[in-house]
Amino acid sequence: PTHTNPPRLSSAASDVYKRQGYSPVISSVHPHHGEERPLSGTRGSGTIFLTNCNLGCTFCQNYDISHQGMGKAVSVSELASTIMKLQQAGCHNINFVTPEHVVPQIVEALPIAIARGLRLPIVYNTSAYDALASLELMDGLVDVYMPDFKLWSSENSRRYLLAADYPQVARAALLEMHRQVGPLEIDDRGLARRGVLIRHLVMPGLVHETKAILDWIAKALGPDTYVNLMGQYFPAGRVSAARYGEIARAVSPAEMAEAREHARRLGLRLDVRRARLRVH
Repeated sequence: PTHTNPPRLSSAASDVYKRQGYSPVISSVHPHHGEERPLSGTRGSGTIFLTNCNLGCTFCQNYDISHQGMGKAVSVSELASTIMKLQQAGCHNINFVTPEHVVPQIVEALPIAIARGLRLPIVYNTSAYDALASLELMDGLVDVYMPDFKLWSSENSRRYLLAADYPQVARAALLEMHRQVGPLEIDDRGLARRGVLIRHLVMPGLVHETKAILDWIAKALGPDTYVNLMGQYFPAGRVSAARYGEIARAVSPAEMAEAREHARRLGLRLDVRRARLRVH
């Protein structure tokens, strides 16, 4: 792990958050065995699922958590205790899910946990709609970045994510993540120790978006990039036949085969599991 001497949050930023009284809200904490194999291993990834999300995905598979505020508010000290409980449970890593909006609190909690004996890798599990300022705060703290790269075009990002600037923000974020930790490194036990692991959810009728994303990854980050092409899309959130009818179906086997073949032609490192995971 790289987080032996974590930076402290600036006093000005810390004071702002304390005055506002904002606390991280956690919806669930558990050893997660359904993540990619380099994270789950045999004992699970120590997942801290943070409530709320800074994207408005119409197809969100965790709509109740991400957009309806379900969860429990915790203090920075309680967040540190939660981290330590996952380490004590034997998890392989600490996995913060949708953390961008609470980066300052995470930065304050980690030194407390480190002083208590935290030695696990830190995973930053995100939609990639991340401010560069947030990622710069995490530089030296995060061992493994696990971003989604959802859509390539501004038009589709506006329609399905309610964020027309998503592609530009995601590309800048992935470049910064890669600058910090490089390609995914896996130890002799098959566990991720450091690097970037990219997830992409293939969507019905949008394989051309998938191909554009994969082309960019191979060119900008290199073919050694580890990519999980996920085929578990299903109509969720606000998607119905009446609303967003064009994506109100599952991804076909032919679409998934086309996406995987394109990734193979590019020489990318593929996670080929077909487990049905929920994605943020």
